Amino acid sequence: MSQRTELRPHRIAVLSVHTSPLAQPGTGDAGGMNVYVLQTAIELAKRGTQVEIFTRATSSKDEPLVEAAPGVLVRNVVAGPFEGLDKHDLPTQLCPFSAEVLRTEARNLPGHYDLIHSHYWLSGQVGWLARDRWRTPLVHTAHTLAAVKNAYLAEGDTPEPAARVIGEKQIVAEADRLVANTGEEARQLVELYGADPDRIDVVLPGADLSRYNPGDKAAARAELGLPAGDRIVAFIGRIQPLKAPDVLVRAAARMLADEAALGHRPERPLRVLIVGGPSGSGLQRPDALIELAAALGISDRVTFLPPQPPHRLVQVYRAADLVAVPSYNESFGLVAIEAQASGTPVLAADVGGLGTAVRDGVSGLLVPGHRTQDWADALRSLLANPARLDRMGLAAVEHAANFSWAHTADGLLDSYSAALSPSRAGRVRSGSVHGDSNQARSLALWRRRTGAVRR
Repeated sequence: MSQRTELRPHRIAVLSVHTSPLAQPGTGDAGGMNVYVLQTAIELAKRGTQVEIFTRATSSKDEPLVEAAPGVLVRNVVAGPFEGLDKHDLPTQLCPFSAEVLRTEARNLPGHYDLIHSHYWLSGQVGWLARDRWRTPLVHTAHTLAAVKNAYLAEGDTPEPAARVIGEKQIVAEADRLVANTGEEARQLVELYGADPDRIDVVLPGADLSRYNPGDKAAARAELGLPAGDRIVAFIGRIQPLKAPDVLVRAAARMLADEAALGHRPERPLRVLIVGGPSGSGLQRPDALIELAAALGISDRVTFLPPQPPHRLVQVYRAADLVAVPSYNESFGLVAIEAQASGTPVLAADVGGLGTAVRDGVSGLLVPGHRTQDWADALRSLLANPARLDRMGLAAVEHAANFSWAHTADGLLDSYSAALSPSRAGRVRSGSVHGDSNQARSLALWRRRTGAVRR
C-alpha cells in the first residue's frame, strides 16, 4: 500500500476566511482562490476525504451550513458585519472567527479533523491556533505573498501592510507543510520568507477540463451579443490595479494608432472585452477603466460585461481570439489555463506563475514588463496572423491538458501524507471515526442536526 493511501486524511478542515468558495469569481475579493478551494475540495471528497470549509458569512441570507457537493460542507461563520468590511479590516475579526472554528470541533469527539489546510495569510493565523489546540498538522497555501506584491506594485496602487508581511512570516515558520503553486513561488517562500525547502510541496493548480474546452466561436459570440467579425481580445478578472486591465486598454489604443499611422485598415475591427467587477483598491475609482477608454478615444471599441458564471465564462473564452493576462503579479493564473483549455491563446505578462501557465511562443506569448508599446506590438503581431493564432489555439488545448483539478488533488494528498508523519498520524487518528459507512452516517447526522442546504 502506498504511503499516500496509508496516511490519507479521513476528514480535513479547510480555512478560507476572507472569501467564500461559493462566491462568484470576479466580484469583490472572489477570484482564482475561490475556484481552487472549491474544486480541490470536490476532488478530495471523490477520493474519500471529507472536507469542511470554514469561511466568513457576508450576508444574513447565508445558511450556516451548505453542502456544496457530496462530502464537501461549507460553514458560513458569523464574524463581524455581513457587508462593508474591507479585507484589510478582517484581522479584527479573526478572534470571533477562530472561536467558532474551535467550538465546531469541540462539539465532536477529539480528533474529529485529521488535518487543517489554510488558504491565504488570514486563514493561516486561524489555522496556526487550531493546529496547536487540536494537535493536528497544518498545511498552508499562501496564494499571494505581500512581499512579492509590494515588489511589483502597480503605479498608484496601495502597498500591502507590514502586519500582513509579519503574519505571513509567522505562518511560514509554523506550518507543517507549505503548498506552493509553482516552483517560482517556492523560491520566493525560501528567499523572501526564509522557508525550509524541505517543507515545501509544489502542487500545480488546474482547471475544470470537462467544462473548459473548445467550442463554436460564432455561437459563443452570438450568445454573448458580440460582433461576429471583430478581432476580440478579452480580459477576465477583478478590475483593480494589480490585475492591470488598463495595460490592455492602453495597448489597444496604441495598436490602433500605430495601424492608422502605417495606413493599415484591417477588415476586422478590434474589440476589447472586459469581463469582471471593481475590487480591492479598484473600488476607489470604479469607473477608472471606462474613463481611460474615453480619454484614449476608444470607448466604441471597449465592451464591458459583469462577472460571468462558469457556463457563460467558457463562452467568453471561446468567443475571444486572444485572452490577455497583464497582471503585475500572479501566483499562477487560472484564467490563463481556462482560456487555453477552451482553445484560446493567451498574451500574458512574464510574472510569477504565468511563465508556467503559458508556454511562451507555443500556446501564447509572454511580455516582459508592462510598457504600452511592448504590449501593443505583441497584440499586433498575433492579431495580424490568424494562422498563427489557430496553431497556438491547438497547442493551447494540448498544454492545458497537463493541468487538472484531479492532478492537483493528488498532489495535495501527497503533501497531506508528508504532514501526517507515522507518529503524528497515530496520535491524530486515535480519536477519529473511519470507514465509508461511518462517513455516510456522519454526513446524514450533520444534515439532520444542522439542516444543511444542498447546492
